[in-house]
Amino acid sequence: MAYPSAMYGATDPEMQVDPQVQQWFLAVDRDNSGRITASELKCALANGQGGTFSDTACTLMIGMFDKEKNGTIDLFEFQALYNYINAWLGVFRGFDRDNSGNIQENELNAALTQMGYRLGPEFISFLIKKSDPSGHSSITVDQFIVLCVQIQRFTDAFRVRDTDQAGTITIGFEDFLSVALSCSV
Repeated sequence: MAYPSAMYGATDPEMQVDPQVQQWFLAVDRDNSGRITASELKCALANGQGGTFSDTACTLMIGMFDKEKNGTIDLFEFQALYNYINAWLGVFRGFDRDNSGNIQENELNAALTQMGYRLGPEFISFLIKKSDPSGHSSITVDQFIVLCVQIQRFTDAFRVRDTDQAGTITIGFEDFLSVALSCSV
């Protein structure tokens, strides 16, 4: 199964924009600037539980597709973001086996295992608690997307440093801080 994290940042200016996506873009672009900010995106996205995506999720997603690094995305970047969100929604729904609209620890463990991560139950519990500080022992779709993107970013940074593919690295403090700050939202 291909996971959306491999797709982020990829936009093709030659791609056709779905007319429905274009209509949605125009509705979301409240200031008619031809660009969408994280706050405009937040107003447009529903997380499946009747709420909106978090500020963190919206900022992260804008940042992934914002080629100019100015905090906004254009119509083509929005199309790529739309495709990305729909792909992650499919992954989320596939692992939300009880159809609760949330992923519990066992479902998150199954999702991450299928993605190739071998993480212990204590670490899975930590990820849930970090993603949902309210203590519900489950995460929403936007929390899931943020978590998976952050894990992917850290994995990519780790792999660059794990040149002999041993599963361990030695890292200097400044390099560690650089990785941590660049991989976090």
